[in-house]
Amino acid sequence: MSKQPAPAHRTGMSLGVGVVGVLAGLLFATNASLFASDSERQPVDLEGLLRAEDARLAETNAQVLALQSEVEDLLAEQGGADPADGLNTPMELAAARSAVSGAGVTVSLTDSPLIHDIPEEFDADDLLVHQQDLEAVINALWAGGAEAVSVQGHRLGPLSDVRCVGNVLLVDGSTYSPPYVISAIGDAQELRAGLDDSHAVRVYREWVERARLGYSVEDEDSLEMRRYQGGLSMEYARIPGDEPITWNPAAAGGDE
Repeated sequence: MSKQPAPAHRTGMSLGVGVVGVLAGLLFATNASLFASDSERQPVDLEGLLRAEDARLAETNAQVLALQSEVEDLLAEQGGADPADGLNTPMELAAARSAVSGAGVTVSLTDSPLIHDIPEEFDADDLLVHQQDLEAVINALWAGGAEAVSVQGHRLGPLSDVRCVGNVLLVDGSTYSPPYVISAIGDAQELRAGLDDSHAVRVYREWVERARLGYSVEDEDSLEMRRYQGGLSMEYARIPGDEPITWNPAAAGGDE
């Protein structure tokens, strides 16, 4: 059977692509530790290694959050050295440094069920949610006037990093798997208009119809999002063609 004309092409790294290649590299990199001690054997199968590394990453993330909280408490004791101190309400909201609640929308993206038995006219990549698809929805929601956005319940801040490694979604170091849930606080009608006006989202929706990718938008009467847990300070900046410069908060504030 010949292939049907395809809608606009979706490129980019896949969130649902198999992890064999990534884990194989990791397996080689950790080979020495796997056999270094019989008393501390690590899983030698790919699935076991993935579970072990995911658990280790989750533990590390929990430690980071605990340390961040401790640092904020210590800075508060020293009299407002936290970069978030002194922000007015609009800036706090823009920096995601305060918890928020309100009405909005929730968008869900899922892989196609056809991935388990791929039809002849598709490649496996056609049936998976890509990083660019999540970015398209997030950007469309911001363009639609979102006051706050979360991915899998993780509040996005000004320095948040949303990317994929193999079939794992990383959001500020936390790992997630599909289905992907993106929520936004704001006027539901304007948020929906932002989604409808986005060319990238329209391309994804063409593949929803063609390849049965999952896509749904639900109005929410009440959403709650805690404050952004990441840092705010940018350590380096570069003007094109110039050397990198380092920002010194003390010098910027006039402290000697």
